[in-house]
Amino acid sequence: MDQDHAKRLGALIRQYRAAAGLSLRQLEELTDIDDSLLTRMEQGAILTPAPDKLSRIAEALNLPLADMYAIAGYDSPSELPTLKPYLRTKYRRLPAEAGDQLEAYAERLAKKHGVDLSGPAPGEDETPEPTVRTKKKGGTSHGSTSRTKR
Repeated sequence: MDQDHAKRLGALIRQYRAAAGLSLRQLEELTDIDDSLLTRMEQGAILTPAPDKLSRIAEALNLPLADMYAIAGYDSPSELPTLKPYLRTKYRRLPAEAGDQLEAYAERLAKKHGVDLSGPAPGEDETPEPTVRTKKKGGTSHGSTSRTKR
């Protein structure tokens, strides 16, 4: 990441922190990232911020991680993680036992409904929209179908 991107990333973090009404010290408590490092990030002095730190900041500020990664020049994953890593990452303060219980419950529910928790195959979540028929002047009907990604 160059200096310009580092400054843009810092401005984005500062903007979201201010909107959340948080001080640097409060953000430090939420992210377990030293406030001096947070200050340097906001100033654009960090050219290679660690992805895990960006993730913690994004979570604490309710900031889209993809936005942070894009500015930092990191690739955003194109697929979602499986449930267990997602729970560990998203809910860091969730006790391991509670995470295991959530995962077990999700597996039972998925089995009951015949759902594979590994997610849809590529393109599987794309479904055609229903055909919509409209009457035009003169009494003819026209239908259209389009594909939408969900």
